[in-house]
Amino acid sequence: MDPLKLFETTPGKFSLIMNAGGLPADEVVTAAGHEPHGYFWDAVAKWVIRTRVPEVEGRVKFDPEGGMFCAYGTDREALTVLGEAMAWVVNAVDELPALIAAGERAGVDFDD
Repeated sequence: MDPLKLFETTPGKFSLIMNAGGLPADEVVTAAGHEPHGYFWDAVAKWVIRTRVPEVEGRVKFDPEGGMFCAYGTDREALTVLGEAMAWVVNAVDELPALIAAGERAGVDFDD
């Protein structure tokens, strides 16, 4: 799941986090006209849920910041599924431009 990390914050509550910046995908994101900050990755995660792991829809919440992507909740399994899907996206730099372009065509605002 690298570079994401899943941990239990309190008993029964979990957070999936990833520091924004310094990632293999940063150059690809910048070349696509976006900034690879936490809000960008939040939009990517929501697009990934919509298109790749719809079984996670409604099972996680989000709380991004400029320097960090964060999803959280009580459903460890859903966070694990999302974490694995996001890790693939972050590390599959050859696939990321097509994912961004498809999201933009669908009206995803990657810079909110």
